[in-house]
Amino acid sequence: MRRLYLDKNLQLVFGVTLMAILGVSSIIPALPDMITGLGISPVHIGLVISAFTLPGALFAPLVGILADRLGRKAVLVPGLFIFGVFGFACFFAENIEQLLVLRFCQGIGASPLGVLYGTIIGDLYQGRDRGRAMGYNASVLSMGTAGFPAIGGVLAMLGWQYPFILPLLAIPLGLTVLARLDAPEPKSSGSFGEYLAGAWVRIKTRQVLALFATTLMTFMVLYGPIITYLPILLSHKFQASPLMIGLIFLIASGFSGIASFLLGPLAERFGQRRLLMASALFYMLSMVLTPDAPGLWHVIPPVICFGLGQGLNIPTVMTMLAGIAPMEQRGAFMAANGLLLRLAQTLAPLLMGGLYALYGMTGVFLGGLACAVSILLLAIFLVQE
Repeated sequence: MRRLYLDKNLQLVFGVTLMAILGVSSIIPALPDMITGLGISPVHIGLVISAFTLPGALFAPLVGILADRLGRKAVLVPGLFIFGVFGFACFFAENIEQLLVLRFCQGIGASPLGVLYGTIIGDLYQGRDRGRAMGYNASVLSMGTAGFPAIGGVLAMLGWQYPFILPLLAIPLGLTVLARLDAPEPKSSGSFGEYLAGAWVRIKTRQVLALFATTLMTFMVLYGPIITYLPILLSHKFQASPLMIGLIFLIASGFSGIASFLLGPLAERFGQRRLLMASALFYMLSMVLTPDAPGLWHVIPPVICFGLGQGLNIPTVMTMLAGIAPMEQRGAFMAANGLLLRLAQTLAPLLMGGLYALYGMTGVFLGGLACAVSILLLAIFLVQE
């Protein structure tokens, strides 16, 4: 069997994927200390995440169009440089206002990253290789989601600013991508109007819209109950340290990585639609069991459920979208999906903050449960193989 994970191009995509998630996952353990250090309330801590994710929601369509018309590297490399420079500048923020401005600028650089790693994999591979490559990439994503909170937790022991050293890694990665990435580039043909019309015809189908809605609900769960409020639950209810919070996320991401790595064989045996249904059930278990956990170690089973759901869900949706879109429009497809992803990342902390203010932590996880039920219904009634 071909060892795709040894492909130089795929390994460079792995690096881009890691940068795409570093901007949030590395600062998760520092969020409780940020509340104290910056003098803000738990209701407003989500702004630190939303300021970073908002540019992705604003600029994702433009990113996809430029990637289809100008080429992938022409958009990707500048994004990595902007991400690295402004991410590191956050280290020097002296108040919440400065931090939010710098996070917004860092988010501009991050906008192409989440769109293009799936796009480039779709360009590089076909058929079963594409599904396996998406699974491997999701495993790397999971390892980053696991490793960055652990690393960020260690750095946060020195101060909440220290996780912002990590974005500097994007600069040498950008130089390497510029010099060594050898992936096919789309050939622009026809007018811009014809390009948009062709993309719209494919995007407005029931299958694609159902997959987009699945992405929206998935990231509402991830960036609401899990990323924004699980660290606060662990800190306030169980007095967990930043390092312990990072280790809890390490467990979730480890199981997510296992599920993603096995995605190819699982999809061949059970079908992609059933994998999406299974992921929704895992999310539901996680949302129900987490808020009432009586002790710190009782949080681990629902965290494992969440990790398994992530490992089955995200790469399956990406594989299905990449298979529907032709190369000349794939950037637009992934950008539309990325728009909803970033929209969820931006809105989830704010909406869940409102639920937290009204109903406490239980309300946050009930909101996540509603999103999980929506994913299940989409998979049952709208998604097709």
